Amino acid sequence: MRINLRNIISFVTLLFLLQTITGQEIYDPPKLSHPDSWSVILIPDTQTYAKFKRNQGILELMTGWVRENIEPLNIKMVLCTGDLVEQNELLVPDHINGNEPSRNQWQAVSRAFEKLDGHVPYILAAGNHDFGYKNIENRSSNYNDYFPAHRNILNQNGLRAAAYNVHGKPTLENATIELTSPQQRKFLFMNLEFAPRDTILDWAINEVDKNRYKDHTVVVLTHSYLNAKNEHITSENYPITDGNYGKAIWDKLVAPSKNIQMVISGHIGAPDNFKAHTAFKTDINTGGKKVSQLTFNAQAMGGGWHGNGGDGWLRILEFLPDEKTVRVITFSPYFALSPVINNMAYKREPYQDFSFVLD
Repeated sequence: MRINLRNIISFVTLLFLLQTITGQEIYDPPKLSHPDSWSVILIPDTQTYAKFKRNQGILELMTGWVRENIEPLNIKMVLCTGDLVEQNELLVPDHINGNEPSRNQWQAVSRAFEKLDGHVPYILAAGNHDFGYKNIENRSSNYNDYFPAHRNILNQNGLRAAAYNVHGKPTLENATIELTSPQQRKFLFMNLEFAPRDTILDWAINEVDKNRYKDHTVVVLTHSYLNAKNEHITSENYPITDGNYGKAIWDKLVAPSKNIQMVISGHIGAPDNFKAHTAFKTDINTGGKKVSQLTFNAQAMGGGWHGNGGDGWLRILEFLPDEKTVRVITFSPYFALSPVINNMAYKREPYQDFSFVLD
């Protein structure tokens, strides 16, 4: 069969023009912008995936995608912003705000992250819904029953410290994990419970101030920190009386530090309004270093609080080999799975697709 090169060129040109006119883009799987980069995957609040049985497979799809891309994206760490479940200790669901009892919700999140055990370290923040009965009526949580320190050997290998929970037991709800990048930059990832207690902030200050970490880049993960106006949250209306919210975390821990350079959180959102789920700001700590503070959530995307859980959105944080530039990509493996809608698998707005620089 004779191939008409002119017709092929015309067809490709027409396809390009149609995509330009419709605003659609050709789907291209995520890839590193530099072959020597490495990445951190940021998974937002998972509660709406967990609370409806119909949505749980989307979360498994997300972690399955992460596992498949550990090598292509050189993934060295996975972070989740917390509110792993909608209710920590619910026996009878109301079939409005979920149709799964808490035990099933915890099992669903556990099953999703099981795909990563032994393959990549992951740190899961404990959010307000991960405590108490429905929403932090107290500080008790089932977190440690499903995510003990020994569960993922790669977490255990990097674990450097763990603080005591409200029952006096050391858990990963408040812990530090050390990581060395391919360029030999040393990182310390610090997990802090929702609205950490004063005793936890005292513990955190003592840890980051240790001489062994003076040259580390410390990344703090906590559930609630910034609001959608890029401001530190000053207070929230919850039953607990011993909590520190965003502004207090900044004042007591982050600002006085010399080595905290990133704070990552989730928590915020509004139905099908992505801007209301995100925030970013940069401040200077007393050590004179920039602190990049990034909030990312998606739980009310895909149909609101009782929708599909967040359309599968996650973020890829690519750490470039210059050891300072971090590229942020907002991506949905859920949309990417189908050729019918994979042109929707990226968010390209400036607040979703950007870079920042570490000192």
